Amino acid sequence: MAKKEARFFNRELSWLEFNQRVLDEACSAETPLLERMKFLAITGSNLDEFFMVRVGGLQILCDAGSTARDPVGMTPKQQLKAIKARVDRIMADQYACFEELERELAEHGIKRVLPAMMTDRQRDFAEQTFLNEIFPILTPIAVTGPDDFPQLVNHTLNICVRLAAVEDSNASGRFAVIPFGPLGRRFLALPSKDSYTYTLVEDAVAEFIGHFFPGERVEECVPFRITRNADIAFQDDTASDLLADMEEFLESRETSDCVRLETTDQAGLAIREFLQRALQADSVTVSLPGPIALTDFMQVAQVPGFEELKLPAWPPQPSPDVGSTESMFDVIAQKDILLCHPFESFDPVVRLIEEAASDPDVVAIKQTLYRTSRNSPIVNALGEAAKQGKYVTVIVELKARFDEARNISWAKWMEQCGVQVIYGVKGLKTHAKICLIVRREPTGIRRYMHFGTGNYNETTARLYSDVSLLTCNDDFGADATSFMHAVTGYSQPQVFRKIEAAPIGLRERVLEMIETETKRRQQGQKAHIAAKVNSLVDPQVIEALYAASQAGVTIKLNIRGICCLRPGVPGLSENIEVVSIVDRFLEHARILYFYHGGDERVFISSADWMPRNLDRRIELLVPVDGPATRRRLISILDTYFRDNVKARRLDADGSYTLPVVGRGDRVRSQQVLYDEACEAVREAASARPTMFEPHRAPDAAR
Repeated sequence: MAKKEARFFNRELSWLEFNQRVLDEACSAETPLLERMKFLAITGSNLDEFFMVRVGGLQILCDAGSTARDPVGMTPKQQLKAIKARVDRIMADQYACFEELERELAEHGIKRVLPAMMTDRQRDFAEQTFLNEIFPILTPIAVTGPDDFPQLVNHTLNICVRLAAVEDSNASGRFAVIPFGPLGRRFLALPSKDSYTYTLVEDAVAEFIGHFFPGERVEECVPFRITRNADIAFQDDTASDLLADMEEFLESRETSDCVRLETTDQAGLAIREFLQRALQADSVTVSLPGPIALTDFMQVAQVPGFEELKLPAWPPQPSPDVGSTESMFDVIAQKDILLCHPFESFDPVVRLIEEAASDPDVVAIKQTLYRTSRNSPIVNALGEAAKQGKYVTVIVELKARFDEARNISWAKWMEQCGVQVIYGVKGLKTHAKICLIVRREPTGIRRYMHFGTGNYNETTARLYSDVSLLTCNDDFGADATSFMHAVTGYSQPQVFRKIEAAPIGLRERVLEMIETETKRRQQGQKAHIAAKVNSLVDPQVIEALYAASQAGVTIKLNIRGICCLRPGVPGLSENIEVVSIVDRFLEHARILYFYHGGDERVFISSADWMPRNLDRRIELLVPVDGPATRRRLISILDTYFRDNVKARRLDADGSYTLPVVGRGDRVRSQQVLYDEACEAVREAASARPTMFEPHRAPDAAR
């Protein structure tokens, strides 16, 4: 039996390994150049959030003197030390990759130039752009120390300027800070024979810095950026006005402590020490061998043209089960509809809600909203439905991290339209994805539902792999009604007919299904578990899976990100296989499968296997038991486990390796799923009648 310390991987280090897998895509020669730049930008964005939330939380624990140990046995201080060592290696790989990409992109006509490399024409253009569009906006602020240091916006670029010291002074110089704030631009396109030549705005500002300080000698000009702690506590269970308190909370986040200070390695000692002292960031300073904020280079990855440097477009395909002119109510009334996004379009979900808003027979719409798009057609439809006199109730999760401001704005607008807006449940985040539509029909009231694994966001539905279930099943209708009543009112959670909800019931149902497989295998029966989730952290679920493995249950897990379970350990987890897939679309669907003695049970869920999802969020677990939809979902899950191109296998030592490919075909799961979606459209088109058959008049003799 493995020791307790060897039973788990550290959560933070496991997440960093996920970011490494994203970086591997940026480094892969098989990936087109601009797609590689996209993945590189994503790794930068991922690290930004990691420092804001995870590192910020650990620093709070360290400052409080906590010596609490995680399941691996590491204290917060030990975790921060291990994180720093791993992040240092990741950043070294990032900038080595960046240097390689810049070199190869330049060969294809996408070139970054420093001011010293500019032609006279380019320099004149850059200076005029600076004087006309940048100089009037930016404001230098003289700074002597922490007391008069400006309030900087999180994750925005700034420039620190060191001016020559005054005569007869022992100081190393005078300092000024130029906050870029919401400048809105990072890349300045230059005239060139090449297709796209650009310089960074901070380089242009540094080149023409003398315009800000006439008559002064500028000794040094260095860009820098800070990351603020976003893991500050918000106690909504004591909030008297959640909306107002959340707005204050967002303001406090903008003034929270600095958890990372980024400068370039060109910064001299005087500037580094000045910034560290002013920002109290002596232990969290990072010197980078290239441009700060690689996440901004997503703009380069999306430069128009250069199609040969990008992946071929995969436009979402229309579902053959949903006609373009059919009413969504008629479609769903005929059978349950399963959609696999983004291979299949999210439009049927949007259409359902838009039709519900304008349909005179719809009397009520009830929906949860966790994350939405900037110009959400779904939110607009909900507002329009309320204006038309329908009873519309929306649970808006104000605590959706980093989307709080947008959700506050939508909530206020919907309230003005007459929508009954509920700001979640005290002490819990509402993460469930459900829409319930109540319609009056000739046979009586009928309820139409959408359950999903992803957000009601038609933009990310083109980028994330998720699953939608559309149904008017009576049992689901009863469960959806009970669920919404429990969340919006004071009613006690009911015993559901089909679904399960966290934090009451979902954890127990998952553990029960795992334990059932364990018992069946102990009795000599066939037993199998397969699951696809984004993260596996929960110790209780992990221990249940270990027990199942020890009983001989075959377990396959597709865990995109964090996985604290250690697979392949003799006597503990030798029957557990863990793979992770990183490809052009972000894997986001949660799909669970249990053999269950041949009566296969399949579920979709909004919840990952983490304590926060199972205990501190409102989540849903939804069975997919229609014969056709269940078969298709099992097929989708099997496709992911056949992937031998983008899948990486987690080994017992925590490393991820490519699966061994035999003589069979290469299987890239996302390609297979997209090809299947395209083939389904072609088959549906070929099955349509190709001849016109006129209606004939009745025989006059009859």
